[in-house]
Amino acid sequence: MDAMHPEILAQEGYTAATVQDSPVRELFPGIRLRPLWTNGTAHADLLEMDPGTSWPRRDVHEPGPEEVYVVAGTFNDGARDYPAGTFLHAPAGSWHLPSTTIGCTLFLFYPAG
Repeated sequence: MDAMHPEILAQEGYTAATVQDSPVRELFPGIRLRPLWTNGTAHADLLEMDPGTSWPRRDVHEPGPEEVYVVAGTFNDGARDYPAGTFLHAPAGSWHLPSTTIGCTLFLFYPAG
């Protein structure tokens, strides 16, 4: 086993978060957001969607892009299904209609807020 390097954790801005310890906010019935990290503009979140849930309106990506990684389940953007293991890039100004038939967990990253 390699030697431990506690100085890694002392680096400014170096951080870790667990999903279980992240506060949960219900955005819509059956759709929950768990913030994992932010630097004031950019942020990373986990989104959990129960089976049969959908966004009630267009999800517009502003002011910047949205990066989506499907961690579990199957995500639908209003055009097609994306199984676990799929990465999506939605450029600034684009939109989709998130939904899921079987439920899904998404890792979301917003580099520009």
